[in-house]
Amino acid sequence: SILGQHSASRELGAAIVARWQRDVRGLEVTHRDLAANPLPHLSGASLAQADADEAATAAAVMDEFLSADVIVVGAPMYNFGIPSQLKAWIDRVAVAGKTFRYTAEGPQGLAGGKQVIVAATYGGKHPVESGRNFVEPYLRQVFAFLGITDVEFVSAEGLSVSPGQRVTSMAGARARIDAELPLA
Repeated sequence: SILGQHSASRELGAAIVARWQRDVRGLEVTHRDLAANPLPHLSGASLAQADADEAATAAAVMDEFLSADVIVVGAPMYNFGIPSQLKAWIDRVAVAGKTFRYTAEGPQGLAGGKQVIVAATYGGKHPVESGRNFVEPYLRQVFAFLGITDVEFVSAEGLSVSPGQRVTSMAGARARIDAELPLA
């Protein structure tokens, strides 16, 4: 989220990580802040690896992704979709030959065996079945394409409706993190 310390998705993401740190011994955590340190958007020069620094950063992002067993993603809804910073990260981890490949039978994900937990936050109320929520279906599709089917969403909706609604929604999401969230 671009909102820094005022971000609900950062708050929920941190709570998810804290739960894992509390319950899983020896856990190593790598944190990548896509708002504070944005990745460049994919371009022809990116694909050609024309900039050595950009290529090194892309390689580091890929290494982080491939070495992770669990990935926690903070995903606020911006204009019905994910932030462009998160899309830039996806463009760095969705790489043919590394995380997926094309076969005669269709695409095959190569990054299976991971668990993804998404802290999704919405200013309004946007249940998936409403047709206005492109965050959850898009992220499920992306991760499935990469071979990751263990994708869990912890969502807080209506955060901009009123201060009371924000408190209620965030409390519900935190309760789910503490009580229901499966640890792989």
